[in-house]
Amino acid sequence: MRVLIVEDDPQLRDIVATALQEHGYETVPAATFSDGRERATFGGYGVMILDIMLPGGSGIQLCEELRDAGVATPILLLTARDTVDDKVAGFDAGADDYLSKPFAVRELLARVRALSRRSSSLAPAVARVADLEVDLRTRRVSRAGRSLTLTSKEFALLECFVLNQDVVLDRATITAHVWDENHDPFTNTLEVLVRRLRQKIDEPFTPKLIQTVRGAGYRFGT
Repeated sequence: MRVLIVEDDPQLRDIVATALQEHGYETVPAATFSDGRERATFGGYGVMILDIMLPGGSGIQLCEELRDAGVATPILLLTARDTVDDKVAGFDAGADDYLSKPFAVRELLARVRALSRRSSSLAPAVARVADLEVDLRTRRVSRAGRSLTLTSKEFALLECFVLNQDVVLDRATITAHVWDENHDPFTNTLEVLVRRLRQKIDEPFTPKLIQTVRGAGYRFGT
């Protein structure tokens, strides 16, 4: 399961990411309000962890914007401010849980596990596009009844596509979903990955689902 961590303190962000990764979670980091909003609205997360104090805005504001946009992913707010009014503001904005700093990593993991169970009940089990079926929980993929084997990066790219059907996605947006914030979106790594995915889910089948939009990026759909 993928967890978004929006935290401007690099040391704390790394501690949280390492703890989650050691327990089998895939993490996506963001350090600012705008970066967090871009990654959060993109989707594909089981849980989102938002610091309240962020460069460019607040986690409470980001939470509220996401809820207004229809994003139902469980949200855990992190903050050094632990007054009742602060907590009420966070819950009123649509947060699911609230954890005050400093916190024990064990408690953070327990809260993420609880929220991930809630997320599993909200997320669709299988995404379908034409005769392609993608189980977002078990990561099983098939097309026309034929089981397909994908690498973790190929699946991350496919997940990115099926969660944004018929939307033109630019390179930076796709890169943010598949890799981390340090990946250079202007290398040819994305093209290589798209070509590999096409070979598995498109070339032996019709209709073709991955479409290149010249000068803009990629679109996925029939």
